[in-house]
Amino acid sequence: MENRLPIIYLVDSAGVFLPMQDEIFPDKEHFGRIFRNNAKMSSMGIPQIAAIMGSCVAGGAYLPIMSDEALIVEGTGSIFLAGPYLVKAAIGEDVDKETLGGASTQSEISGVTDYKVPNDQVCLDTIKDLVDKLGHFPKAGFDRVEATAPGVEESQLLRIFPNDPSKPYSTLEILHCLVDDSKLTQYKEHYGKTIICAYARIDGWAVGIVANNREVVRNAKGEMQFGGVIYSDSADKATRFILNCNQKKIPLVFLHDVTGFMVGSRSEHGGIIKDGAKMVNAVANSTVPKFSIVMGNSYGAGNYAMCGKAYDPRLIVAWPTAKIAVMGGSQAAKTLMQIQVASLKSKGEVLDTETEQQLFNEIKDKYDQQTSPYYAAARLWVDAIINPLETRKVISMGIEAANNGVVEKFNVGVIQS
Repeated sequence: MENRLPIIYLVDSAGVFLPMQDEIFPDKEHFGRIFRNNAKMSSMGIPQIAAIMGSCVAGGAYLPIMSDEALIVEGTGSIFLAGPYLVKAAIGEDVDKETLGGASTQSEISGVTDYKVPNDQVCLDTIKDLVDKLGHFPKAGFDRVEATAPGVEESQLLRIFPNDPSKPYSTLEILHCLVDDSKLTQYKEHYGKTIICAYARIDGWAVGIVANNREVVRNAKGEMQFGGVIYSDSADKATRFILNCNQKKIPLVFLHDVTGFMVGSRSEHGGIIKDGAKMVNAVANSTVPKFSIVMGNSYGAGNYAMCGKAYDPRLIVAWPTAKIAVMGGSQAAKTLMQIQVASLKSKGEVLDTETEQQLFNEIKDKYDQQTSPYYAAARLWVDAIINPLETRKVISMGIEAANNGVVEKFNVGVIQS
């Protein structure tokens, strides 16, 4: 719906799984939402073609027939609101599947389906023939030139990115492996150094890149800043850059390796909450397509500011090295352990060192499991886990898809100065 892409359904659906109906049927994002989306996409003029390749029953029958056109495969395809067993239970009629809703019935008698095909291969070829005739939407107009390969061999990504997520590395070197000609035009290069903001091209597409810098740097005052942490100056820089990309209709690419915003009295006195809120506001209201690549850590509010799942990136993918959570396992374990120890002490109980360590390990192990990219992908927190060497291709395909959509007028709302 965001990208106005035609949709092809290959359908073989028995409808709602009855033993889990309470988890599937009644809520807003549950089963009925599929058919609501069918109707909304139809009103938007998004083509939908359904191939009935198996038995489509009850709720599973609505989706193909709410599509613009439906094909049905002889012998294997069938479609009906109630299958033979339910028909027998409901009205006492004995009827076989083919007579009730097979390919001949639905193509020749009811007229429910539009194309009857002899087998799966002919079905797929017919779909290709139909798609071949589709008209075109106006493009969003993202700039693209002829692509050039990065000046650095892309496989160097695997050398530069460390196995140990706590080790610093050069994010710029990573970017040089991803962008055309390894060419970057850095925005405010010498300010807010823990975030790199740069214009570049990926597979010919113009992009604005927001990447967490994992090198330890010094600000203009000579103060050390830790890599992967968002400070007030870097949040301010990123906010302004995101606004510029929206103004110039340039898609945004976020590369995550962030442990969060800087904490402590000094940061609080400097207004880190306000500066972080400005960045989150800009990301939330951004109307150009956003693409998130979780390379390493993506913790807490840093995940939000770097366009995590909640901020509607068109695609969010993870490298196998990714970790997504409110905070890292060690930090979470220390925090929770301190709270529990303090609670017990207030009741007059004292934990010995061995028990404290055991409690710490239990909490950390649970957090480490939940921060895994596989845990995230299984819950749709990310769209895919990709080989880092596929990053350019994934971003390029995403922008190509987004170029078929519409870029709404950008209105950032209230951002405090």
